[in-house]
Amino acid sequence: MKMDEFISFCREGNPISGEDRHLHDLLVQCSFEAQKITMKLNSHFHSKDKITELFSELTGKKVDSSFMCFPPFHTDFGKNITVGKNVFFNTGCSFQDRGGIHIGDGSMIGMNVTICTLNHGLPLKTRNTTFSSPVVIGRNVWIGSSATILPGVTIGDNSIIAAGAVVTKDVPGDRVVAGVPAKEVKGINE
Repeated sequence: MKMDEFISFCREGNPISGEDRHLHDLLVQCSFEAQKITMKLNSHFHSKDKITELFSELTGKKVDSSFMCFPPFHTDFGKNITVGKNVFFNTGCSFQDRGGIHIGDGSMIGMNVTICTLNHGLPLKTRNTTFSSPVVIGRNVWIGSSATILPGVTIGDNSIIAAGAVVTKDVPGDRVVAGVPAKEVKGINE
């Protein structure tokens, strides 16, 4: 399998066994590429335009010039992040994006937010296999500092995730959630 086929394979949500040496080697290659780019991003001061350029290189997709990121930023894959217009990442964000992370226009991601898209099998037989589930963040979502978004979660438009929340299930639009695990607190206009 060639690298472009492997990235498509990952975008389709296919599991990867640690026993499959070929897929594992491709995964490590992607991870090292992401590390190389994020180290460049995180080790020097860059202009906003240079940060956008580096993020486009990291994701393999053109990132809109309205994007704003305050490094450091970390990711383990890089090629499965999609960012809308007017998106902001505060410092210290960490994404595990092999399963796919889509962030809608106008969303703001607070300091030290973690977004995960992978899980391991529970039985010993599959513990060495990673299973991916995409995370979808709607438009105009605000995710507070140190929140964690777990695999397979969709956050609806205009919602707010409180600082420190652990989001384990979907959040409808126009809602505020908080806590561990995150629970609905109120509507945006309440």
